[in-house]
Amino acid sequence: MSESADAQADVESADPESQSSAATINAWMGQDQLPRVFWRGIMAIGFSVAMFLIIKGTAEKLESLIKLLVISLFVSFALEPVVNRLAKRGWKRGVATMTCFLVVFGLGGVFAGVMVNLVVEQTSDLAERAPGYVTDITKWVNRTFDTEITSKQLNQTIRDYQDDLTTLATSMGGRVVSVTGAVLGSLFQVLSIFLFSFYMVAEGPQMRRKLCSVLPERRQKMVLDLWELSIAKTGGWVYSRVILALCSAVSSWVLFTILGLPSPLALALWMGLVSQFIPVVGTYLGGAVPLLVALMSSPLDALWVIGWILVYQQVENYVLAPRITSQTMDLHPAVAFGAALAGGSLVGVAGAILALPAAAVIQAFVSSYLNRHEVVESNLTDLTPHDISDGGPTPIG
Repeated sequence: MSESADAQADVESADPESQSSAATINAWMGQDQLPRVFWRGIMAIGFSVAMFLIIKGTAEKLESLIKLLVISLFVSFALEPVVNRLAKRGWKRGVATMTCFLVVFGLGGVFAGVMVNLVVEQTSDLAERAPGYVTDITKWVNRTFDTEITSKQLNQTIRDYQDDLTTLATSMGGRVVSVTGAVLGSLFQVLSIFLFSFYMVAEGPQMRRKLCSVLPERRQKMVLDLWELSIAKTGGWVYSRVILALCSAVSSWVLFTILGLPSPLALALWMGLVSQFIPVVGTYLGGAVPLLVALMSSPLDALWVIGWILVYQQVENYVLAPRITSQTMDLHPAVAFGAALAGGSLVGVAGAILALPAAAVIQAFVSSYLNRHEVVESNLTDLTPHDISDGGPTPIG
């Protein structure tokens, strides 16, 4: 009896909400079946979980298609400014779009052709110079480690492992089918991006009208502003990169021709395009191939190439890039670096390249909807005359 009295006292001393909840639970437990609202809640939760799993599984299966659509959208952003200018001069949008793609594919074919020629020439040159390299390496090893190895001994060693080399070659030859399949898959992806991008540009106004027709007026304005901003930023980024790549390629071509390097045009195109369109590490990748070729020709030529890369990089960073990219990109270096890493993690190399214009679009769009206020004076916000004259961090692309 005392325990029942204590429990009754606890219930009476509880707040009204607790008493109401306890009464509801007691009422449910006293019934033969739970109320309908309970089962409706359970069904709603189960339906939500099922829909989440379905959407997640569908997104995983369509991951490659989603990536292709995102890349195609940015390609359309890059080409639409040119197509719009041609359309204003009386061109049909379909003809103007196809012309732009033909120019892009033509330039890409030229670049691929000169690079293949460079690889073939350098491979042949390496095969011809291989005996001399073996002799030089043998002499260096003998002088350094006080050995008596001869080039004949190296050749005999190669003959001893001839069977292993043959097996390795056979194994590599058996992978031709897989390599061919990868090439065909890449061609299919390029064709898919071309088709999606072509229709996004050629039928851009119709596509935007259909999209806006299902949105209220206020949302329509926001979508169109974002679309216009994306075209301006992406197109500006691509054109600024092309101009900087052209400056780098032409000046490098002149230097490589003076030095007498093999295939100077191919080396210059590689350095110009890779250094501008691959963020963060593009400069080092672009200069690595000319440096390697120069090193095979002459160590002195390699020093000239290193000096040229260092000097031109400073000229580009402080003279060319600020003037060319001032109206197109305005990203802090840390933001650009983080965007490139994020894009590379999500989409790969294409994502790293597209991350910079995407970050610029997001930054510009958010800034246009943010209210600016006067900054409170503090030691943490004081600017030096150098900061004011520079106008902030150097734009980066």
